[in-house]
Amino acid sequence: MSIFCPTPLQQIDTPASTDPKAYDILLMQKHYRFRNLAHLLGAADVSKAGDRIAGLAASDEIEREAARSLLSQQTLQHLYDTPLTDAEGRIDSVMRVNYDINRATFNTLRQLTLGELKDLMLASKGPRIREIGQALTGVMVAAVTKLLDVHELILLAKRLKSGAAAQARTRVGLPGTLSSRLQPNHPTDNLAGISLLTYAGLSMGAGDALLGLNPAIDTVDNISAVLHHLDRLRRETGAPTQICVLSHIKTQMACLQGGAPVEIMFQSLAGTERTLTDEFDVTVELLDQAYELMQNHGPLRDSGAENVMYFETGQGSELTYNKHNGLDMATCEALCYGLARRYRPFMVNNVTGFIGPETHLDNFEMTYSCLQDHFMGKLMGLPMGMAPCFTLHSQVTAEGQQMATELLAAAGANFFMDVYLGNDRMLAYFDTSGHDDQTLREIHNLEPAPEYLSWAMAKGIFIRNEEGELERGPNWGKPEQFCASESDYQRLLESVPAAYGFDNAGPRPSNQVARTLRSNQAVAREAIYADLNVNKLTDVLGFRQLITRANTRETHLSNPETGAYLDTHCRLSLVPEFTDVQILVTDGLSAEAIHHNIEQLLPVLQDGLQSRGYRCGQALVCQYGRVKLAEDIGNALQSRLIINLIGERPGGDAMASRSMSAYLAYRVADEHRQQAAIFSGNPDIEWEYSVISNIYQKGLPATEAGSVIAEKAIQILTHGAAGNRLEAQLKPHVAALAG
Repeated sequence: MSIFCPTPLQQIDTPASTDPKAYDILLMQKHYRFRNLAHLLGAADVSKAGDRIAGLAASDEIEREAARSLLSQQTLQHLYDTPLTDAEGRIDSVMRVNYDINRATFNTLRQLTLGELKDLMLASKGPRIREIGQALTGVMVAAVTKLLDVHELILLAKRLKSGAAAQARTRVGLPGTLSSRLQPNHPTDNLAGISLLTYAGLSMGAGDALLGLNPAIDTVDNISAVLHHLDRLRRETGAPTQICVLSHIKTQMACLQGGAPVEIMFQSLAGTERTLTDEFDVTVELLDQAYELMQNHGPLRDSGAENVMYFETGQGSELTYNKHNGLDMATCEALCYGLARRYRPFMVNNVTGFIGPETHLDNFEMTYSCLQDHFMGKLMGLPMGMAPCFTLHSQVTAEGQQMATELLAAAGANFFMDVYLGNDRMLAYFDTSGHDDQTLREIHNLEPAPEYLSWAMAKGIFIRNEEGELERGPNWGKPEQFCASESDYQRLLESVPAAYGFDNAGPRPSNQVARTLRSNQAVAREAIYADLNVNKLTDVLGFRQLITRANTRETHLSNPETGAYLDTHCRLSLVPEFTDVQILVTDGLSAEAIHHNIEQLLPVLQDGLQSRGYRCGQALVCQYGRVKLAEDIGNALQSRLIINLIGERPGGDAMASRSMSAYLAYRVADEHRQQAAIFSGNPDIEWEYSVISNIYQKGLPATEAGSVIAEKAIQILTHGAAGNRLEAQLKPHVAALAG
C-alpha cells in the first residue's frame, strides 16, 4: 500500500493578508454595509444563537438577503485573495491547511462568482461536484453553502454519496448503505457494562462503521485496557468492524506504542488554531505525527486499509471558547473539514447540537446547521456521518432530533450513531440509537456495509425474504445471543445504569421502554432549573459566596462567557491569598448534583489535602458558574490549583441528573511554563486541566470521589503539571511522544 504524505505545512502557498474591505449594497431603498468579509459571511447565514452572541448574525431578513446578494457577487478569486486572519493579522495553521487545494481545477473556476458556482453545482453530477470541492477552501465552501436552501443542501449532498468508500475492515459510504458507529459509553468505563451495550448494538445490526467508545478516564492504562477489551469483543463475536477509544490523541499514540490495538486514530478538531491548540491541546504538526504513526505502525496497515483516521467536529466550539477569530460558526466548521481532508479519514462525525443553547437554541437552528455541515463535509470529499443531538438545557427536543435525522438520511449521510435508547450514560446528551438506525434503513431501503451484513445474516440478525428484500431476523435486538448463559447476561445487565429494557416493537423500542425513557428525560430536564441552595452552603458548611456576571439563569444558559467571570465588584474585592488549593463549588447546569454530593465529598477531599500539609483557602460557592470560572478566581487569589466542583448537564434519567464533575485547573508555574509550552505547542499556555467526571450514586460515588480528587490534586501539585502533561510524567513513554 502506498503511503499518502500531506503537504508540509510551510510549503502550502497562501496569499498575503490584506487590510479588511467593507462591502456595501443598496437593497429595497436601504443601504447596508458589512465591515469585512467575516461580517458578510456571518450576516448571510440563518440566525443562530452562537452567531448572535458573537455579533455576526443579521438583524433581520432584509439585511440577511442583502448579505447573500453581496456574497453571491464575489468571485472565488476574491475569496482566495482575502484570507481570514486571527487577531494578530496572521494566517493561522488551520487556515493555511485549507489553502492546500487542487490548483489546476481552481484556475478553471476562479473567475466564477459564488452565485455562478452554486448554479454550476446544481446543474452537475456527483463526480464533477467532487472535483469542484477539491479546489475550494473551507471559506469558499462556507460562502456558497450560505446561498443554498434546504432542498439544495439535501439534493447536492445526495449526489455526493461516495462510491469510492472509505475503507478499513468495512467499506463505509457505499450507495444503498447506511452504517452506524456503536458507542457503548459507560459512566465509569465498567467493562461489563461496555460489553452489554456492545452486544445490544450488534444485535440490532449496528456498529458496522466502528465500535467507538468515549472514555470517562483518559489515562494510558485505562485506554489500553478498554482497547484490548473492545478488541476481544470484536474477535469473540466475529463482527467485521474496527475499534476506537476516543481519548486524546496523545494518549492514543502512547497506547499504540505500548502495543494496544489502536485500529482507528481519533481526535476532535476545531476551525481556528487558537481553539485547536489552547483548548484541544493539539497542533497540525501533532496531527501529522499521529497520521504518520498510524501509516507505519497501525494494526490495519497491512490489511489494505486506506483510511485510518477519525475526526469529530460540530458548529460552535470556537465560539464557546471565544476563540473564533471573528468568524461565524459555519465558516469555522468548514475550516475543520479543510483540516480533516488533509488526512483522508475513514470517518468524520458531526455532533452539532452537543454543546447547548449558547450555540444552537432550538430544533430549527440545530437541524439547519446539521444540513449545512453534512453538505460542506461531503463537498470537501469527506466520509460524513451525522449525529444530530441535543442536551437537556437547550430547547432542542427528541422530536426535532428525529426530524433532523430523517432529512440527513434523505441527504445520504454515511452513518449515524448508536447510543442505546439515544441516552449517553457518560456524556449526558442524547444522540441517535440502534433503533433509529434500523428505522431509517427500513424507511429509505438501506442496508449495513456489505462485509458486516454477511456476518449479521449468518447470526440471524438479518434475513432476506423471498423477494430478496432485507428484513430483521429472529435474533434482531437480542443481546443475550452473545452471552454464554442467562446468568452471564443478568450479570452484565446489572452493570448498566438507565437500562430501561430490551423489548422491541418492530424496529422501535416497546411502548413501555419508550415511556420510561421519556419520563426520566422529563424529570432530568427539570434539574436544569433547580436553584442552588447557597444559604446552606454558606451558613451550614462555611462557604464564602462569590457572584458571576451571569445574574439570571437565562443569561447563564444562553451565554457561557458570563458564567466564566466574576462580577466586576466581586472580583475587585478579592486579594491574593497564595494558597496551594482553592475549592470552588458552582451549580453549572445542575444544582441538584451539588445538593446530592457535596456533603459526602467535601470532608473527604479536605481531609485528604490537609493531611498532606497543603494550604487550602476557605471553600467558595458561586451560583451560575462555568468551568472556566476557575481561571478568573485563580488569577485573583493566586492559588496554585483550583478544584471546581460543578454540576454537569443532566443525563437521561433522574439519577444521572445528579451528576457532578471535578475540574482541576492548575495555574502553570513560571518554572514549568517553557515545558508546558513545548508539550502543548501553545507558547501562551497559562492553565492545564485534569477532569474527574460522573460523580453520583450510579457512577463514581461521592465519598470515593473525594479520595480520587484528592489523589489527583496531590499528583498535580507534586509534578507541577495537569492533564496530558501530567500523564506524560506519570508514564514516561508518553513524554517521548510529546517531544
